[in-house]
Amino acid sequence: MDNVNTGVKVKPYDSGAQARGRMRGGFWLVVLGAALWGVDPLFRVILLKNLTSAQIVLLEHIIISLIAIPVLWRNRVELRGIGWRHVGALLFISWGGSALATILFTMGLSNGNLNAVLLLQKLQPLFAIMLASLLLKEKLPRHFGILLIIALAGTYLLTFGMTLPIGHWNDFVQIGSLLSLGAAALWGGSTVMGRLMVGKLKYETVTSLRFVLALPLLAFMTWNEGAAWNMPAFGTGAFAAVSLNLIGQALLPGLLSLLVYYKGLTTTKASVATLAELSFPMVGVLINWIVFQEVVTSAQLLGFLLIWIVLFVISRQSESSERTLS
Repeated sequence: MDNVNTGVKVKPYDSGAQARGRMRGGFWLVVLGAALWGVDPLFRVILLKNLTSAQIVLLEHIIISLIAIPVLWRNRVELRGIGWRHVGALLFISWGGSALATILFTMGLSNGNLNAVLLLQKLQPLFAIMLASLLLKEKLPRHFGILLIIALAGTYLLTFGMTLPIGHWNDFVQIGSLLSLGAAALWGGSTVMGRLMVGKLKYETVTSLRFVLALPLLAFMTWNEGAAWNMPAFGTGAFAAVSLNLIGQALLPGLLSLLVYYKGLTTTKASVATLAELSFPMVGVLINWIVFQEVVTSAQLLGFLLIWIVLFVISRQSESSERTLS
């Protein structure tokens, strides 16, 4: 995609107190949407005992599509105005962000150094910032580079504490690390493409298309996997537990989180949103602590503090940053 004449019109940011208030609200909606992803393990634990990851994701998309398809039908007039570049962005979000990135990350975990693969995922904001600068020509808030370093330090502490993740730098240069970099690039790019699309379509339309368009690819991947479907017998307590967890996962960390997330993106720059998404690992640590009794260390508490400081400063900085664009 060309970064000069893309033919894509992103809604301009408004000026004034009301617009700045919407921007701050949008930023925290992105934080909330990303945070909701952190509750996913609560539902996935039971599901993984009976289904593969591909099967779970396919069933989630089918459940959400039952809600999304009527939304698309109601908003079908919007789709008449999109061009091939918009179609490409939507496919990037649904196929790249929803399906391929997860596959690449999972393959990376099984083909390389676990810590190296996890640490490389923290480069996701860098991919989003570079793409936002190229495609959306976004200007960054003041001191953004320093804030990014602080945020990455916080996520490092959340993941690894005070220890070094690897013993040798050559652990990064292997197939697992390359796959992890590919996943980070796809997830970072999805943030930018989402910001681009919510400037063209309603946020609920973008959310619906994300799930519906991914169905053919997920169906093919699940079929190609060839794994047996081990659902419990219908009418049993185990079947009810799996069904409730599947519906809960689809609607809470799936549909609701993305509706909130894309709503926030309508007034939040992609380069800023990618830092707001760091609320996800923070919620993950809280879930591990409260539900799975994994004690939060002092290093993790420091990571919480660093990331929340960055979120607060970015929220305030975005206000002054938008004045320079008007």
